Amino acid sequence: MTTASIARSEGSPIAGIGWMVAAGLCFVGMTVLIKAVGPALPAAQTALLRFALGLPFLLPMLPALRRARITPRLWRLLGLRAVLHSCGVGLWFFAIARIPLGDVTAINYLNPIWVTVGAALLMGEPLPPRRLAAVGAAFVGAFVVLRPGLREIDPGHIAMMGTAMLIASGYLVVKRLSDDLAPEVIVAMLSLMVPLGLLPFALPVWQAPGAEALVYLFLAAGLGTGGHYAMTRAFAAAPLTVTQPVTFLQLVWAVAIGALLFGEPVDPFTLLGGAIIMGAVLFITWREARARRAATAATPDAVPVSRKAARPDARGSSRG
Repeated sequence: MTTASIARSEGSPIAGIGWMVAAGLCFVGMTVLIKAVGPALPAAQTALLRFALGLPFLLPMLPALRRARITPRLWRLLGLRAVLHSCGVGLWFFAIARIPLGDVTAINYLNPIWVTVGAALLMGEPLPPRRLAAVGAAFVGAFVVLRPGLREIDPGHIAMMGTAMLIASGYLVVKRLSDDLAPEVIVAMLSLMVPLGLLPFALPVWQAPGAEALVYLFLAAGLGTGGHYAMTRAFAAAPLTVTQPVTFLQLVWAVAIGALLFGEPVDPFTLLGGAIIMGAVLFITWREARARRAATAATPDAVPVSRKAARPDARGSSRG
């Protein structure tokens, strides 16, 4: 993807929505394939194989990787991000195998909320009362999904909460890395280092994978790469306030596919809780967009910032 190709799609809300729909389909498809493999292999091994089988998709990033100048400080940050992501992805794969797809998707929406909290606590970023109220509303949404005391909380639910926190912590590290390294380098190094982080957990429980599982995981790796590419194109084509609402379709698709393919019950509380969390994310996104517009209006001589550079890092996902 070239800068020119991104620039041509700038300012096209329809294109942004289309790319985000494509990203959502890729991510849901990847989750379905991982869930299909889930019972056959341990979670750590499944996660390791998914990343290992995805290495061929890194070939276009090799030129940027060769040009990168990585200092010892950057190596430490890259290593920290890889450890956080390895643990988060391992817990995520564990959760996918144990709890309904709708619950996985709804709890995953907490990811940008945790980034907002972490940025305030660790980086000193402001957390105004309205944004703090949105964070509180998001956790109310998580409570609606989990309903502790009204139903049994599976270890997969706890694992998914841990996934959201760990992946969010990784995105905070990315905010530091992005000042010195190109996005392609950050993505490539993560994809190379995560298998090493998962290896100590996968080796003790290693099982011989079947051909079907390997095919599923290779397809999942391709869908994951395609999903991140489509999401990047969506961010370049339209503002977050346009593309972010589309991500709620992922919850609808996940609930529907879980019911059709895996016989999972359709839980209205999961849809309600996911909607509350997504509403909080949308409010924070909208407030950030307003703040950026106000800052730009207050400094008319400032150099315009591209949408890609201005977008919050918090909008990522735990998708591997």
